[in-house]
Amino acid sequence: MSVLDDIVAGVRIDLAEREERTPFAAVRSLAEQAPAPRDPMPAFRSESISVISEVKRKSPSKGDLADIPDPTVLAAAYQRGGAAAISVLTEKRRFNGSLDDLVAVRAAVDTPILRKDFIVTSYQLHEARAAGADLALLIVAALPQPELERLYAEARSLGLTVLVEVHDEEETRRAVDLGAELIGVNARNLKTLEVHDDTFGKLAALIPDDRVKVAESGITGVADVERFASEGARVVLVGEALVRDGDPEAAVRTMSAVRTTTHTSGTEPGQEAGV
Repeated sequence: MSVLDDIVAGVRIDLAEREERTPFAAVRSLAEQAPAPRDPMPAFRSESISVISEVKRKSPSKGDLADIPDPTVLAAAYQRGGAAAISVLTEKRRFNGSLDDLVAVRAAVDTPILRKDFIVTSYQLHEARAAGADLALLIVAALPQPELERLYAEARSLGLTVLVEVHDEEETRRAVDLGAELIGVNARNLKTLEVHDDTFGKLAALIPDDRVKVAESGITGVADVERFASEGARVVLVGEALVRDGDPEAAVRTMSAVRTTTHTSGTEPGQEAGV
């Protein structure tokens, strides 16, 4: 069993417990009552790098990263620094996160919020909306293509912006064929937890320029952000480097000042820029 398989197995156990406490109908009702989601895409298409700053206490590869007794304090610093979105880990076994963190952050900031989790069911998408999320993560490696397509369509119907995460060439092809507008390339292989610094550059070349490319993992500072920008990233998702930084507000501000190398806009997913 791969690391990803093990994580998803735990997610399904925890999910079953939540479904027992709160039936799907109740979660769906709460999602319908939630305020309209915020759209991060205009910011993601700006001429400077957009930073998705992460509230992240722990990871399977590094263990404990930071003591975050109040995620709203960190989220507020991210917002002041100019984060285009804030990612909140909600998986509890490997990342020590929770939906309570997302709810708290949502109440504290106006920035769009990403629910970062291993989403494998419709229930989790409705949970995300009910908690106030504006974006949701779908990991291609965790989903057969029919399920990926179904969950992507359902997320969009709920008004969620979907970050579709890939790790290799085949997953990238699947994300592009899906029509995903926002594609994240994770340099960390979730099946082995190994990080390969050249992953983004290789896979970004397979993604049409009208899609928004997100660099994930392996970002330790502004030099990495500049490198990914030169390889086509418009957005970087940064967790460990920010939660361990003594001044996350300043770190986000510095990263956000990096210019992108592509400035196409106004194109639809699947349509090549300039065609």
